[in-house]
Amino acid sequence: MFSGIVEQVAKVRAVAPEGPSRRLTIDTGFSDLSLGESVAVNGVCLTVTDFDAGGRADFFVSPETLDRSNLGGARAGSPVNLERSVTLETRLSGHLVQGHVDGKARLASVVDQGDARRVAFSLPAALHGFCVEKGSIALNGTSLTLNAVGEVSGGRFEVAITLIPHTWDHTNLNALAVGDEVNVEVDVLAKYVERLCQPYLKLQPA
Repeated sequence: MFSGIVEQVAKVRAVAPEGPSRRLTIDTGFSDLSLGESVAVNGVCLTVTDFDAGGRADFFVSPETLDRSNLGGARAGSPVNLERSVTLETRLSGHLVQGHVDGKARLASVVDQGDARRVAFSLPAALHGFCVEKGSIALNGTSLTLNAVGEVSGGRFEVAITLIPHTWDHTNLNALAVGDEVNVEVDVLAKYVERLCQPYLKLQPA
């Protein structure tokens, strides 16, 4: 479990194929990793399979993860957001994030607003019902607040988010160009509510 508060941006050292899967090697900068530890990489919960005292770590990335997330496009030198898992003593400064990607969004625009930036992302329409104004969303593992949720059009919809200077400076969102993809995890509580309400919604008259 994570909180969506990115600890640092690191560089991918190498990407190696392992059959249909890949081994991702990252210079994490974490000197006290443990074998089997969970680390969120661009919001994807990955397991440390090897590491050294200098913070280099290997992660196994399955075909499902490669297909669902933007890690399929990771290359040596790619910047990635990192967050280690929370503990029961950790302040939950963001929101509950599982590290399970629901889909990918594309950056639509960036508009300067003084020191802040208003960014818009285009998301798959299937995620529309889980996004509400002032609700939470995780993009590349960064906990963010939705300022506006647009209408569905052409199978997609748009959300707007204001990024404060700290978030812009301390995540890899500042490296995005229009059209680039980010990993999306919607609020897990919204997914459970939708699932539990399905039987009752089916009973409503058309």
